Amino acid sequence: MSDPTVAAMALTELPTRQSFFKPHRVVLMAIAAVLVFCIVWFMRWDWVPKYSGRLVHGVGVTLMLLFVTSILGFLLAVPIGLVQVTGPWPLKMLAKGFCTIVRGTPLLLQLWLLYYGLGSLFPQFPEIRNSFLWPYLREAWPYGVAALTISFAAYEGEVMRGAFAGVPPGELEAARAYGMSPFTVFRRIWLPRAIHRALPTLNGETVLQLKATPLVATITVIDVYAVVSKVRQETYITYEPLLLLALIYLCLTALLVVGFRYFESRIPTRGA
Repeated sequence: MSDPTVAAMALTELPTRQSFFKPHRVVLMAIAAVLVFCIVWFMRWDWVPKYSGRLVHGVGVTLMLLFVTSILGFLLAVPIGLVQVTGPWPLKMLAKGFCTIVRGTPLLLQLWLLYYGLGSLFPQFPEIRNSFLWPYLREAWPYGVAALTISFAAYEGEVMRGAFAGVPPGELEAARAYGMSPFTVFRRIWLPRAIHRALPTLNGETVLQLKATPLVATITVIDVYAVVSKVRQETYITYEPLLLLALIYLCLTALLVVGFRYFESRIPTRGA
């Protein structure tokens, strides 16, 4: 299918201004407007200014966890996916075993095993307590970063395995025939084509990673979820903090989706 045809089909699928005024959509927008009005007018929001600084800091911690663990996880996922396609078989089996174990166990369990298990072993070694790493290893956030990174690497490693395997062999053979070295073929052809194929799934995995970050609050990392939990404990208000938390995650998710769609639109799709 040619690029003009694909572009024309995409344009025909975009919603028009008239489509927003269809009866069912008007009713849904009216219901949404009434709900927003009731939430704003009838619920208590006087606590927001007092906790706004903490909420902003919590959002920053959440975004830091998201971006750091997603980037590190993706950097691990590329060799994990590649080795499952190219071998050798010992590394292939090791990568498959890693993905199977991590994907087959709950993330909360992995987080607690790292923090309460591995983290409780480090103080028993004087060499570690006297090293430059101890000020970091005694904190909770390295274990949260490690658990989220490992989880993302396992899930995205399987995605990259399929993406690497899905690149047409003819493109790689043409690059080799052109005289490119194996590393150049990987850097200029194989990896970019695999990332392009994996982008839609990578979008979904990153959104899931965002929704997994509240688990770090169980090991005393103060993200936005932990801040909202503190608000509920101190104010005895139940629904308003949760609604605000849901709005924050909805906005962050929307920004992620828009960002990934922008990158997808900037990547040429010929031959995809």
